[in-house]
Amino acid sequence: MAPMQASMGLQRLWHRLASRLLDRWLAFRLVEPESFRLDATCPTLYVIARTALTDEIAIDRLSRDLDLPDAGQWHQFGHVSLPGCFALPRLRGRLGAIQGQHSTHLQHLLDALEADTTLDAQLVPVSVFWSRAPGKDFGFWKMLAADDWAWSGRLRRLLSVIVNGRHLEAHFGEPIRLRPLIDDPEVTLTQRKVARVLRVHFRRIRARVLGPDISHHRTLMRGVVDSRPVREAIQEAVTADRSTPARERRRAERYAREIASNMSYPVMRFLYELLKRLWNRLYEGVDVYGLDAVKAIAGERTLIYVPCHRSHIDYLLLSYVLYREGLMPPHIAAGRNLDMPVIGALLRRGGAFFLRRSFKDNRLYAAVFNEYLHRLIARGHPVEYFIEGGRSRTGRMLSPRPGMLAMTLRSFARDAIRDVAFVPVHVGYERVLESNSYLRELRGGQKKKESPLDLLRVLKHLREPHGRVTVSVGEPLSLAEFLNETVPGWQDDPVSARPAWLNRAVPLLGKTLARRINDAASLNAVSLVAMTLLATPHHTIESDLLAHHIGLLVKLQRSLPGSRHCQLPAGEPADWIEHVASLGFVTRQPQALGELVTARPEQATLLTWYRNNVLHLFMHLGLVAFAFRNNAAFTLDDLDALLSPAWPLLANELYFAPPVDPRERLKATLSALTEEDLLQVTDNGWRRQPGHLESSEHLRLLGQPVQPTLERAYLLLASLLRYPSGELTRQALEEHSRQLAERLTLLSGLNAPEFFDKRLFSGMLETLEQQDWLRVENERLFYDESLRLTQMRSRALFDPELRHRLVRLTRQ
Repeated sequence: MAPMQASMGLQRLWHRLASRLLDRWLAFRLVEPESFRLDATCPTLYVIARTALTDEIAIDRLSRDLDLPDAGQWHQFGHVSLPGCFALPRLRGRLGAIQGQHSTHLQHLLDALEADTTLDAQLVPVSVFWSRAPGKDFGFWKMLAADDWAWSGRLRRLLSVIVNGRHLEAHFGEPIRLRPLIDDPEVTLTQRKVARVLRVHFRRIRARVLGPDISHHRTLMRGVVDSRPVREAIQEAVTADRSTPARERRRAERYAREIASNMSYPVMRFLYELLKRLWNRLYEGVDVYGLDAVKAIAGERTLIYVPCHRSHIDYLLLSYVLYREGLMPPHIAAGRNLDMPVIGALLRRGGAFFLRRSFKDNRLYAAVFNEYLHRLIARGHPVEYFIEGGRSRTGRMLSPRPGMLAMTLRSFARDAIRDVAFVPVHVGYERVLESNSYLRELRGGQKKKESPLDLLRVLKHLREPHGRVTVSVGEPLSLAEFLNETVPGWQDDPVSARPAWLNRAVPLLGKTLARRINDAASLNAVSLVAMTLLATPHHTIESDLLAHHIGLLVKLQRSLPGSRHCQLPAGEPADWIEHVASLGFVTRQPQALGELVTARPEQATLLTWYRNNVLHLFMHLGLVAFAFRNNAAFTLDDLDALLSPAWPLLANELYFAPPVDPRERLKATLSALTEEDLLQVTDNGWRRQPGHLESSEHLRLLGQPVQPTLERAYLLLASLLRYPSGELTRQALEEHSRQLAERLTLLSGLNAPEFFDKRLFSGMLETLEQQDWLRVENERLFYDESLRLTQMRSRALFDPELRHRLVRLTRQ
């Protein structure tokens, strides 16, 4: 007993001396979570994954900084004295014995609790990373010494202490109470079982922070080329091109090198520091919401990040945020046009893998790319791609492209052992870097082909104000659960290159993800001002009315949100207007009777991009407000019958989930508008406030954004119903409706190319077909009398002048 006590005394002395040397040097960059529930009456012991004196000292320092139970304190359990922080037992050695002195601590604790039922303890697992994300003082030695998947030796840990000691990162797990587990008769608690639970936790945290091991790039490439699908494609190419196996294999190897990323931790840390300086110079701040849901599943599922695509810097911003928040940055699908000298190599080492715009006619390239993506997903590497394909020039969510989604589904069907979780992300800018190019395209200019130099061109605007940017994470989507719900029995199909259920699942998955991305949209000062100012006839409004209305928009969103994850801006409406003016979007004009806020033509055109980012959040309010613009009163039944057909059209065009119960949603909307004195309750329904000019103006401003979609629907239906059922083809109606919409914008003096986008009319026809208003046979459109009655009823939504113009236009 005496030698053991002497050993423990020396251990405490050594720990105390080392703590004094390092205590003032150590500092933490990230602590997560910063607070969790501990039982103050129960002794707390911290557990680390491996024996490391520096980790124990770091946790001791951190426990004191956070006012947690002291990790340096020793605890007495019966006749056993245990340190406040100890390591897990190491795995069995060659002779089957558990190695290391620390391996006895956990067993002694469990034995003491078994012997005395009055004793209890709680274990808190803690993972410490030494400068995974470097701070301000960045250099070669810092890169060399930071954590990766190779466990640090003593010399490397000494180097880490010296150069990384002020940039530590700690991740706390939920406390594990031992007494309830010991007293549970159904639980056989042993040291091995507790250690296994803790090891699973540490492995998940390590996978979440560092991702899977990326140290075997050449092995991965060799595995891709040697895989069965690629070998079969090589053999097909040999037969089709009368080539040789060796030549086609070299071609496959060349494709693999062209595609694959070569992620490097030092380069990622360098890019983190570079981007941190860029964002601090470019933006007033980066606000992040919703990452807790991702952290909860990271390390357990393969994560596929699917952000909206609004700017060249979306992927850089998301990788920076994930790295800063303690998550492994993803492998990012990038266009081959970005694979330029120097820039391409840097992006490749930062995690980018490159793909061609189209490769459906190159069977070998497709096989190599599919196999590479499959191996990334199967190994648990986080991946990122844009389901819209390209950047949205209008600010709306673009129709999801099927390519990458189909490849992901095929990969999962091939190896569904590990679940895949799609993570929708909405990036909201107060001022986007590409404003000038978007302005040109919004005003009808030719879309310019994307070039890597575009990113360099926008850097000249770094000195201009760009406000804040918001990264909002929506609700993750489990791919296994999605397939079980939408295509039951998908696992029963034989594994093939293209399963039978794929054609149904891919469009549904794309639409679901697009809606979840939009569901995460946030409101900012620019989008609120754009929503209001663009609803005025001449893009000019009184300053006090503008302040009142944008304040009203926020109040309505707070009482009846357009989405579950919508974030609202802080501050007051007057400050928002001043902020938008400082960004150059509006002009404030002093006037004798009160200040006016106006947008010049180029400002108004650009504001449509920011309005379209959040348009879907106000459709439930706008549709009801639009109905009351030209009708003084409604009963609930009449209003429900009038608006019900419009919900699917709006939801499919703007990618938001239609209400599960439209009638209940309608009642909630009417109540919200009544609370704000915009409507009045009557004996048999609701009506506009009589003689109340201000409330009528707010209703008009709320309803205006809905009008373009309803006008397009009216033009489409009026054009279709002018011909007998079955006479028009789908293509003819789409083109004719597009021409009518273009003519309407010219007659109205509008410069809005998005209004007559042919894809919008195509989407409307798809919605009408899904809702059984239309049926397509031999490319011709068939309808019955119910569609004509619905179109006649919808005329009540429009004021007589506008209705006359639309009817006259369709008869030309």
